[in-house]
Amino acid sequence: MPSTSEEMAQNSHVNGLIQSSDASLEYKLDELRHLMGKTEGDPLRIVGVGAGAWGSVFTALLQDSYGHLRDKVLIRIWRRPGKIVDKATAEQLFEVINSREDVLRRLIRRCAYLKYVEARLGDRTLYADEILKDGFCLNMIDTPLCPLKVVVNLQEAVWDADIVINGLPSTETRGVFEEIRKYWKERITMPIIISLAKGIEAELVPEPRIITPTLMINRATGIPIDNILYLGGPNIASEIYNKEYANARICGAEKWRKPLAKFLRQPHFIVWDNGDLVTHEVMGGLKNVYAIGAGMVAALTNESATSKSVYFALCTSEMIFITHLLAEEPEKLAGPLLADTYVTLLKGRNAWYGQQLAKGGLNLEMGDSIKGKGMIQGVSAVKGFYELLSQSSLSVLHPEGNKPVAPVELCPILRVLYKILITREFPLQAILDALRDETMHDPKDRIEIAQTHVFYRPSLLGNQP
Repeated sequence: MPSTSEEMAQNSHVNGLIQSSDASLEYKLDELRHLMGKTEGDPLRIVGVGAGAWGSVFTALLQDSYGHLRDKVLIRIWRRPGKIVDKATAEQLFEVINSREDVLRRLIRRCAYLKYVEARLGDRTLYADEILKDGFCLNMIDTPLCPLKVVVNLQEAVWDADIVINGLPSTETRGVFEEIRKYWKERITMPIIISLAKGIEAELVPEPRIITPTLMINRATGIPIDNILYLGGPNIASEIYNKEYANARICGAEKWRKPLAKFLRQPHFIVWDNGDLVTHEVMGGLKNVYAIGAGMVAALTNESATSKSVYFALCTSEMIFITHLLAEEPEKLAGPLLADTYVTLLKGRNAWYGQQLAKGGLNLEMGDSIKGKGMIQGVSAVKGFYELLSQSSLSVLHPEGNKPVAPVELCPILRVLYKILITREFPLQAILDALRDETMHDPKDRIEIAQTHVFYRPSLLGNQP
């Protein structure tokens, strides 16, 4: 028998994989509860706000790991009520259920199976919040999750929450957290917020600045920035839930990021910690910009490996250039940024969106909230980065002529994406015209410019020069 708590917190091997033992999970939970001042009989309350693919999966991962420790932790998720599941999706749900014996048996035991039969026949209306209780995310029908406790009243969901997971798109974060603030007026203790959102906005006055979801939450709620963290990394939600090996970083104040990294870590989902909150968060939004273009290039060239590699070289050189504007030590971001970019180009929703636009499966008039995928956050990020980097107050010296230009003039891919997606001046084919432009500089030139000039603009991230 193990004689100490540390000895009990050990892993066991199951089916060749390292699995966390119940003792290990309980030990990690007790550590976090102690840090947050929870007493016996007062469960740690964790709430996911927003039920897109990653928000649902992240909450479900916690439920899978810790949900059985009901006297110590309560886990639930909020989504807006009233979203109707259309008949085609209901039919797809029915097929998924019947192809998965474990899911079928679970629903039959819960007396929930009949509603899916009726919905398939058109005799019943299904709602997104209702199917989420059975483990189905509307943006990820083919990946059944564990059943979740769903709350559709925002005040009920958050008023006493100890940890809030922001699973909302960046475009919705501010509005929802402004409403949440009303329910936290009487709070004595401040909650911890973990933001999963990857997107940015541009603030141009009094000076150009990037606004990230953590800053939106800070402004909307008044919660100290030390209590707000960002979690990001190269991952695809459904693959993580299916226990494909993945890693992520939780960024923020040391007091919270280190214990949370330990609490969130699982054998197949390794979480590291980092103190550079805003820069990592901005990089999470930046790669979505170029992923849309990658999808366009792939579709327009019939998956030409050569064309895709040309695009990759050009877009990564722009990303390196931009990181030199945003970070004092940009080389530290190279690994995480490239890894996140790589997986997003391979299988992310932004690359998928670019492909569908190029193939004619979608058009720009449909907007950037797409059925079955959710919010395509790269679209608003294209607008945000273009507007910021167009400001003359950020001017850098152009290598030809040695004259000052706005940074966006050294980012031809970003300029073309803006004129395709935002102003719609250019057709989609323009992305290929940009690649084939005979005046285009060698990508290494842009990298050398970034590395040999002092471009860093602390004010872009709200830091003092």
